[in-house]
Amino acid sequence: MLKGKTALVTGSTSGIGLGMAKSLARQGANIVLNGFGDVDGPRSQVEASGVKVEYHGADMSKPGEIEDMMKFAASRFGRVDILVNNAGIQHVAPVEDFPPEKWDAIIAINLSSAFHASRLALPAMKAANWGRIINVASVHGLVGSVQKSAYVAAKHGLVGLTKVTALENAITGVTCNAICPGWVLTPLVQKQVDARALANGCSNEEATRQLLGEKEPSMQFTTPDELGELAVFFCSPAANNVRGVAWNMDGGWVAQ
Repeated sequence: MLKGKTALVTGSTSGIGLGMAKSLARQGANIVLNGFGDVDGPRSQVEASGVKVEYHGADMSKPGEIEDMMKFAASRFGRVDILVNNAGIQHVAPVEDFPPEKWDAIIAINLSSAFHASRLALPAMKAANWGRIINVASVHGLVGSVQKSAYVAAKHGLVGLTKVTALENAITGVTCNAICPGWVLTPLVQKQVDARALANGCSNEEATRQLLGEKEPSMQFTTPDELGELAVFFCSPAANNVRGVAWNMDGGWVAQ
């Protein structure tokens, strides 16, 4: 379905981003990976679908590096047809104890990076009259949770950015939508499970049950592959008129 298209997925060397890159690659899209840590492993997983894969290690908190990444993608593949803004970090603390530098970093990576990548991708998408911008927000783009002020603020902002981008391009072939996962067992969430187990003196399995039981009625994690298949749907002809939605895949979290 996506043969000949190019997808750039930020924060795609692990977790949700890697799952999305693999799903898009299975549909034939060439992939530009981005992120820290191991690159060879993720690259080989995506290349298994027989597509071309490139990597750019832009720090998503730095607009200049984001611009370099977008130029790099254009130089390799002509343009970015599908932009998945997935990069994100987390820090947990009450508002009065929240380190200002952590606030600034979370806003920069979780929100501002999506703005910078989108503004740079849009001209070529509009010229081709086809493009997909998929912002990976969170259930926390729809509801709040304690001790996550920066993350919740950034993800609410990302949902707002999604709506404005969709409206500005509503009569073009460019769509913008957000995916709002609940709990996904990524390295980021595993750290929260480990911290809970340590704090409560319980097993990792019990900490997982506690975590899911507080918020997610399904009592199961959403998987990166499931989120990747939703991204594929957004890129399909069936989603040509799906614009500006914040689609939660959260096991019933916000239905309560």
